Amino acid sequence: MRETTFLPLTVDAAITAQASAVLRKALETNNAALDCWTSLLAGCTQGRDLGPRLRQLSAATSEHVGARWWAAEGSAQRRKVAGAQSEIEDAIADGDGSEFARAFVGYDHAMASAVVCANTAKHRSPHA
Repeated sequence: MRETTFLPLTVDAAITAQASAVLRKALETNNAALDCWTSLLAGCTQGRDLGPRLRQLSAATSEHVGARWWAAEGSAQRRKVAGAQSEIEDAIADGDGSEFARAFVGYDHAMASAVVCANTAKHRSPHA
C-alpha cells in the first residue's frame, strides 16, 4: 500500500532545485497534512496543527526564491500559495475532507511552481 502524499510536486521541485530547507519543510508539512487528513476523516479535532507548518513551508520557499523575486516576478505564485493556504485552513475549520484534498492540490501546484519558476529565473539571470 502506498503512503498518501499531499505535496509530491513540491517535494520533486525542491529536490530538483536542491532546495534542502524547502524539502525539509515540505516533508514536515506533508506529515502534518496526513495527520490532519486522518483527523478529518475520523471526525476528530486533534492533529490540526497544519497551519503553522504551511506558513513555515511558505517562509522556507520565500527564503529560497529570494524576497525580491517573491515580491516582484513571483507575486502571482505568492498569491496562489496564499489563496490555496487559506482554502486549506477553511476546509480544516469546516471539517471538510474533500475541500481539504482539493485545496491541497492547488497548494502543491502553487508551491512547486514558485520553486521551479524562481529556479528558472536564477538560471536565466546574468547575476545568478
